[in-house]
Amino acid sequence: MSLVMNPNSEASKLLNFSERLDINLLDKVVGYMYTGQKNEQMEAQTVLTTLKEHPDAWTRVDAILEYSQNPQTKYFALQILENVIKTRWKALPRDQCEGIKTYIVGLIIRTSSLPEMHEKHKLFLTKLNFVLVQILKKEWPKNWPSFITDIVGASKTNEWLCLNNMEILRLMSEEIFDYSSGTMTQAKTKHLKESMCAEFQQVFQLCLFVLENSTNPALVGETLRTLLLFLNWIPLGYVFETNLVPSLISKFLTVPMFRNVTLKCLTEVSGISTAQYPQYEKAFKDLFSQTMEQLKQILPLDTDIRGAYAKGTDDEQKFIQNLAMFLASYLKEHVQLVEKTAELRPYLLEGLKYLLLISVVEETEIFKICLELWNTLSSELYLEHPFNTYPSSNAYFPALLKQGYESQSNSRRKFYDAVLTDVRLIMIARMAKPEEVLVVENEQGEVVREFMKDTDSINMYKLMRETLVYLTHLDTADTERIMTDKLQRQVDGSEWGWKNLNTLCWAIGSISGAMHEEDEMRFLVTVIKDLLGLCEMKRGKDNKAIIASNIMYIVGQYPRFLRAHWKFLKTVVNKLFEFMHETHDGVQDMACDTFIKIAQKCRRHFVTVQIGETFPFIDEILQNLRSIICDLSQQQVQTFYEAIGYMISSEADDSTQANLIDRLMSLPNQIWDETIQAIKVNPEALKDVECLKQFVNVLRANHRACISLGNVYVHQLKRNFYDMLQLYNLLSQSISQALMVGGDMANKGPYIKAMRTVKKEILKILSTWISKATNPQMVYEYFIPHVFESILNDYKSNVPDAREPEVLSLLRSIVERLENVITPRIGEIFSGVFECTLEMINKNFEEYPEHRTNFFLLIQSINQKCFPGMLAIPGPQFKLIIDSVVWAFKHHMRNVAEIGLHILYQMLKNIGSQSAEVAQSFYKAYYLVLLEHLFSVASDPTHSGNLNMFSTIIAYMFSLVDDKKVAVALGNTGEDNVAFLQNYLQRMLKAGFPHLTDSQIKITVQGMFQLDQDVTQFKEHLRDFLVQIKEYTGDDETDLFLEERETQLKKAQDDKRKIQMAVPGILNPHEIDDMED
Repeated sequence: MSLVMNPNSEASKLLNFSERLDINLLDKVVGYMYTGQKNEQMEAQTVLTTLKEHPDAWTRVDAILEYSQNPQTKYFALQILENVIKTRWKALPRDQCEGIKTYIVGLIIRTSSLPEMHEKHKLFLTKLNFVLVQILKKEWPKNWPSFITDIVGASKTNEWLCLNNMEILRLMSEEIFDYSSGTMTQAKTKHLKESMCAEFQQVFQLCLFVLENSTNPALVGETLRTLLLFLNWIPLGYVFETNLVPSLISKFLTVPMFRNVTLKCLTEVSGISTAQYPQYEKAFKDLFSQTMEQLKQILPLDTDIRGAYAKGTDDEQKFIQNLAMFLASYLKEHVQLVEKTAELRPYLLEGLKYLLLISVVEETEIFKICLELWNTLSSELYLEHPFNTYPSSNAYFPALLKQGYESQSNSRRKFYDAVLTDVRLIMIARMAKPEEVLVVENEQGEVVREFMKDTDSINMYKLMRETLVYLTHLDTADTERIMTDKLQRQVDGSEWGWKNLNTLCWAIGSISGAMHEEDEMRFLVTVIKDLLGLCEMKRGKDNKAIIASNIMYIVGQYPRFLRAHWKFLKTVVNKLFEFMHETHDGVQDMACDTFIKIAQKCRRHFVTVQIGETFPFIDEILQNLRSIICDLSQQQVQTFYEAIGYMISSEADDSTQANLIDRLMSLPNQIWDETIQAIKVNPEALKDVECLKQFVNVLRANHRACISLGNVYVHQLKRNFYDMLQLYNLLSQSISQALMVGGDMANKGPYIKAMRTVKKEILKILSTWISKATNPQMVYEYFIPHVFESILNDYKSNVPDAREPEVLSLLRSIVERLENVITPRIGEIFSGVFECTLEMINKNFEEYPEHRTNFFLLIQSINQKCFPGMLAIPGPQFKLIIDSVVWAFKHHMRNVAEIGLHILYQMLKNIGSQSAEVAQSFYKAYYLVLLEHLFSVASDPTHSGNLNMFSTIIAYMFSLVDDKKVAVALGNTGEDNVAFLQNYLQRMLKAGFPHLTDSQIKITVQGMFQLDQDVTQFKEHLRDFLVQIKEYTGDDETDLFLEERETQLKKAQDDKRKIQMAVPGILNPHEIDDMED
């Protein structure tokens, strides 16, 4: 069959509702949808979407379900039915609703009552169940008050029907308690939750009946899974005042096929806090002791859990993970309850023993569970009595107080001593890789440079580092002993291995600052000495690279030690310079990265003459600069320049500082001068890609130096500033000419790309320096005129594809740094970049993404820092700004939409602080049009991620009217603004959503005024509105509980008025009831 979508095609017959539906044809089209060629799939999708969206499509569902032979077609039919239930159920006549309901219930009973049917049509049955739950959300309890009684009664007639009913109840629980936000109104959700709790006793009794009497494993398993969902919301009496928990432990925990779901149930119960329910303390104690007794039968404590996990089945591995979850959850919530009960302490130690054994299982997700518990326990023990509060070395701390303090803090810690020693061993052996380490062992066992950052590993390292720091505070001597012993075993070879050395060194680096300074010094000297010896002793480049990376990581983590020991710092830096000549993958990168960290933390030490030295160390570095960086890549050289910049920035003497900058930049300046001279002699040299690369390298070195030098980079900038601007203009002319001749293709060529890169680097330098400048007036007077003349004019006159988005970033830096100083020239900025950029981005939401983002960030900065300059722009141009802000928050690019909303909110705030004439003029011109746009975009489901910001702005706009800050008449009706706006909104919403009833719209508008001082409640009210616009209610509004909602809003209004009355002057005198008798 050929699918050609035209009115005469075979497939289009499916859309003719005057004829009987051809089920075989529908099966074929659905088949094309899943297995056809790409064009066939697209055409089938078009037909099926059109069919699905037809308002009468649901009338064909029963025929499809009865006669189709294709499971996918049946699934498609249920999607049609699901859609009509969600959007049009209340608009259907009651007899049709009853008919659909009866049909679906009957179909579920037929499909689920027999075991062979149940298994054969499992996916179809699950979808049927979901459709029934959608009906229940509309019908129960008002139109189907007997549902719970019906489903419980039916469950007792047939075990397989009961099994399916458990799934229906579970889905219903999820829809009401877990996924209601954004799908049901607050009032509806509250009503359903209350109804579910009120009728839960029958459901609970059914679950207990099944668990006590059924011999059908599938039914028991399904009942346990359903119960697991119920446990996060049912009243606690059902949990602790029945036989549920003892039954779970004694009857199901030891049965292999039920133990995983049972353990999950016990974990859910364990998460309940006893602080709120002290009457259940005994129940929690019994839960722990009984569970531990059973666990020792299932998994004896002498089991090699790591080995058992490696060899175990999927279910057995899940059991280990669930056991970790249970123990971690219980102990996080109830550890002190168990601690204070003498007979439970042995169980506590056994539980911790299990967690220690599970902590060595080679599975990251399981280790994370254990890690969080160890982190919670160690931080709690430390924070109860931080050691640093009363240092043991303090001679003035009274001995008696110290003794009391130690006994108080140590009693609990001593209980955990042996456990925490084992935790330290595990943390050190499993320490995750820090972000700074670039030399790693890959899956093939090769030592390579890591290029991609492993976010999960970095996050785990941070948590492990924090845990090990707490553990070190709790017992510094034990941590040092373990680390020193392990390092010794690396040196003597008994435990030598890259993984062992790495984790040990990462652990050593992670506890920087956790020891007393004198202990840290002694420990670190030993560590570095042993590692340097190991580096000398081991042969092979891979071995040396691994050891070198660990040395660099550790020294980079201990700046306090380096600052206190100059000779050691100098030795370390010289060692880093050695590593900069080591060509093994990653070593040079890591040497440069460690050098820059040390330069940042110890900067002053390099520019100061140290004891035993005749001149500052920076003099020696600059003297040997060429030989130090000769083997580094350009990127590494740039890192090096930034590092030296940090040192120079700490020099206090201006002339010395200027001299150091000249010496640092002498090599780049030499290359710059030679290349500029070559262009002056022969302008054609600018067409040489190698020449352009020279410029790029020099400019990047300058940029990195500028980052670290900050404001004092002006000394270097003055030297090359005019040459940079001339070069910028020359390149712009060349690019424009090339694009005129070669079009878009020329823009992708290496020559144009290289020229644009040079321009971008110039813009980056200017942007970075201006953002760090400390004298805005000097920048304004001496640099801005030239920047505007060269760069702003160039941007405006260039063809769109030759405009650099970094120009917008530069202008943003100028606005952010100069603030009110640049305000007089905001008009020039708008003239130079606003309309020409808007022309580039207002055709669609996709083109020029960088320009798009930078453009709106620039407007945001002007709005925040130079608003008077924005207001001074002529009316037509100001309207363009408003239009552009609206265009911004209409974007589907989340970041652009967010920027647009923040601009609008800040603009409204700014307007409020202007003169009455300016503010009222703005409100008259833009208030209503902005409100319309906000409602239009907020009601688009693709913008739901920004609901919080929409709510904040709309609530603020209502409050402006509500608080009489909008004094100008918004309409021409003679009404006050509150009454006008309420009527205006009702008309607007009715026009936009004609399917909403007058009552719905009235309550929506009423609520927006009454909740405008509480953004959280306003957001939920707006979310309710967004739920309602998805559904046609017809004449039946009972499901919306509008009267109940109106009562809630009346209370909110009364509360708001009480607050206003408490503040003299807030209410208009004519709003106060204080008439004289």
